[in-house]
Formats: sequence, structure tokens, C-alpha cells
Amino acid sequence: MPADTILETKNLSMRFGGLTAVKAFSAAIPRAGIVGLIGPNGAGKTTCFNMITGFYRPSEGQVLFHGRDITGTPPHRVCNSGIARTFQNIRLFGNETVLQNVMIGCHLRQKTGWWQAVLSMPSSLREQRAVAATSRELLAVVGLEDLAGENANSLPYGAQRRLEIARALATQPSFLLLDEPAAGMNPNETQDLMRFIRDIRTRFNLTILLIEHDMKVVMGICEHIWVLDYGETIAAGPPEAIKSDPKVIKAYLGEEAIPNA
Repeated sequence: MPADTILETKNLSMRFGGLTAVKAFSAAIPRAGIVGLIGPNGAGKTTCFNMITGFYRPSEGQVLFHGRDITGTPPHRVCNSGIARTFQNIRLFGNETVLQNVMIGCHLRQKTGWWQAVLSMPSSLREQRAVAATSRELLAVVGLEDLAGENANSLPYGAQRRLEIARALATQPSFLLLDEPAAGMNPNETQDLMRFIRDIRTRFNLTILLIEHDMKVVMGICEHIWVLDYGETIAAGPPEAIKSDPKVIKAYLGEEAIPNA
């Protein structure tokens, strides 16, 4: 595994009965990069995320993170290793406050045990105060500090997306997977999101892999892109090469679009 690669997939495949959802997906993700995984609906993108993050055990292949094989490792251990993600369908604790949602992410790195919290021991109380302070700082980063006391399910859609990212950041990842972060956003919100993703990459020293259907986002911030269609990789390269690739145009627009590409 090259020194400048943070995560590598080798021939990842996922079969559900007789259906092959992903076939031999191989990718080397450069450290500190922002890269994309795109393709039409049903191409296998989220299945790749699920294999990387331990939600699915691959039928074949490997996932290497910092050179260590994490293939099939349970999600909580994958997260503990430094990989965090958001979901295509937002998964927040809707009846908990915005602040509490982020604090839940912080608990991954908590050092005191549950019994110390039950006994209200000084070490646990100090850590809880530190967790609350860190969570408020993260809310400030995503622009939600003024909504800390609101229930998560009361937030507008775009704010819920940012809250989910804040909770992921609370786990202190080095590698962040974003599943359709621009979904449901208007053009102004999308521009803000692009600036935000670049900012958190630098601020938190992250490598970011994103799934996204908004090509303005993908072409605007991704430095390298992999394209899936029916579970197979049909193209990989920088944005300039991807947007003019006949196989990609065919997958998105149909074969009749190729002569005009």
C-alpha cells in the first residue's frame, strides 16, 4: 500500500443471492484528498460504502485502512479505527437535542466507564463537561450553535445534513464518507456545502470520499472520481477525463448522447 494512500479496496465484490451488486471494485484513496464515487441509481455506490464501513461483509476482496486489513470488521470498530460516515437517508436521534446528537458521537473516545457516570465521579463529570464543550465547538463549525437546544427532528433538511456531519466529526475520524450530502439542497445551499467540505478537510486533516448525484458538486470539489454502473467500475480519473468519457456519458444520458459529447 503506497505511503500516500489512506484506504485501499482490492477487488471488493458483494453478492446478494444471484445478484452481484458490486463486482471487483478496486480503488486507492489518496491521503488528504477529496474524491468521489458516482454512478446512476442502483449502481452499487452505497453498497461500497457499506462494505468499507463494516455494515456488509464483502463476498470477496479486501479493505485496507492505513495498511491494515479491516475487511468485515464490525461498524463500531471501523469507526473506532478512524472512519466515519453519513447516510443517504439521514439517521439522527430525532427526539434528542442537536447538542446531544453530537455528544453521542463524542462518546466513542470517552475514557471513563458507565459506572463512573452512574456514581457521578469527578473524573466522569469533568469528561462530560469536556464532551459538551467539544460538541458546542463542532456545532459552531457547522453553523448550528444557536440551535443546540432544539430537537434534531425539528431542523430543516439542510441543517439535519450538517448535524449528521458534525456527529461524524465528533468521532475524530481521519477518513470521512459522505453519502449524497447535497441531496435536497437548493443551489445556494449547494455552494455553501462545497465550501464547507473543503473547509472541514483542511480544519480536521481529513480524507473525504463522497457519493453525489449533483455533478456540479462532484466536478467542483473532487480531485479524483470512480464511476460505477451495474456494480462495475466503468471509469476512473480526474474530473476533466470523467466528464468527457463516452462510457460515463452513456451510463448517465444514454448512447444517443455520445456523438454530441
